[in-house]
Formats: sequence, C-alpha cells, structure tokens
Amino acid sequence: PPTTEKSYYHGNKKKTRTIHQKRRTTPTKLPRLHIAHNGIKMAPPGCFSKDGASSGKGFCPFSLFLFGATAYSFVRHLQSKSCKRAIDDATASEPSRVVFVLGGPGAGKGTQCQLLSEKLNWAHLSAGDLLREERKKDGSELADVINANISAGKIVPSEITVQLIKNAMEQLRKEKGQMKFLIDGFPRSEGNVNAWNDVVGEDANVECVLYFECPEDILTSRLLERGKTSGRSDDSIDVIRKRFITYRDESMPIIDMYEKEGKVRKIIADRSIEEIYEELEALLKN
Repeated sequence: PPTTEKSYYHGNKKKTRTIHQKRRTTPTKLPRLHIAHNGIKMAPPGCFSKDGASSGKGFCPFSLFLFGATAYSFVRHLQSKSCKRAIDDATASEPSRVVFVLGGPGAGKGTQCQLLSEKLNWAHLSAGDLLREERKKDGSELADVINANISAGKIVPSEITVQLIKNAMEQLRKEKGQMKFLIDGFPRSEGNVNAWNDVVGEDANVECVLYFECPEDILTSRLLERGKTSGRSDDSIDVIRKRFITYRDESMPIIDMYEKEGKVRKIIADRSIEEIYEELEALLKN
C-alpha cells in the first residue's frame, strides 16, 4: 500500500512519522436485472456502463447478435415457405400425363396396365372398374343408371364415366402426388372424347393411345373363360356379342381419329403376356 511521511514536533524536536494509507475500493455494481413475464433474466455483460446503468451509446453486442440471428432465421423461414408454395403451385398447375388404353373386351388391357403400374409407377385407372365400384356403393344415384347400361352391353353416359375418372385422378394426385395415369377402356365413343375435353381439358395431356389389336374369336374364348370365375354379368355370350357390336360401331372411329393425330400405338395382343409387356415397357420408357 502507498505510504506518506507526516512531520510533527515533540517539544523542540521535529520528528517524522510514516503513515501507511489504506487502499480504497469501489464496490462493483451488478448488472441490472430485467423482469420479464416469464421470469427474471440478467442482462448480458457489455450492455451497461461502469456504474451499472445503461450506457445509451450504440448497440449492445449481444442484442445486436441476437437481432441479426433472429432476422436471418425469419428470412430463411419465409424463403422456405415461399419456395414450397411455389413448388406446390407449379405441381398443382402442371397437367397430368395420360395414356389411353383401348382394345376389344378381353384383349388383356387390364393385365398389362397392372404390370406397368407395378414396375413403372403409372397409376392404373380402369373406367370399367370405376363404374363397377360405383355400382356397389350404397345410396349412389348413379348405380341404377350404370347397372342398366352395363347389363344391356351399352356404354354408360359419358358425363358419369369422365367424372369418376377425374375424381380418381384428383384423389391420387392429392394423396400420393401421382402425375402419370394409364386409363384403361376409355374413351370408347365420341361422347367420351367430348366429355373428357369439357370436364378435364387442359388439366391432362394425352400423350398417346395404346390400341390392343386381337381377333374376335380369341377375345370370345378369353371372356368365356374369365366368366367362369369373375362373376361378371357382362361375361356371358349374349352380352359379349353386344359388346363387340358396340365396340366396332363406337370405339373404332375413336381409334381412327387418334390415329390421324399420330397418337395411336398398335399392340398385337394375341401374344404372351411377357412379350406384350416388353414392348409396352420400351414404348413408355421412351
């Protein structure tokens, strides 16, 4: 500690005395506390002046860092949401890829579509299956109309068929993000085509039409064999004949129409399942 000398007189003699001074210390003030609604938080170092009060000069380094980090995180969050929204909007507006699959009853369309669905991830929608499922629904207003037409071997009204297909496509897009669809057994008439253009329109791009070509005698034998186990009312010989007549009168003109547009790909269907699939796989991959 520092010392000082102090003079004094003792009688007539001058004397000096060394005094040891005590060092004064100033108590350090603790930083002020901020009381928040969720508890007590101590202000970080550097945010106060030496006397413990707010300096009021410039920014607190910690506060500046916290502000910057929060702002950066918020901007990144907004960018992420904006990017996701843009992707969703782009996907929602992007037309579905569609391939129509046509051919006489019993040509093997359903079998090949199922294989393509399993191996190439194309969704398989059968117009006939959608109609049959609708027939089984309790309280369906469309069931009676569908049953009467199918039993008579006639084509169901186009508006019903197209609406069922559209509903199935929208459900698969929403639930699984599916964008590729094989539509089996559609369109079969000019009414189907017109209804498709009116109801679906630019929401889907018809890339091509697969036409399964097969002699009627082979188709008949296949359908009769299938009828032994399928339980389908339209696999009886009388209905089969009516279906062939309807197919020739209404479906063939549609195939001719798409052929003029250069979209028809003919598939010889009286071959083995493996041979047909290999051709279809190469076609769709390209």
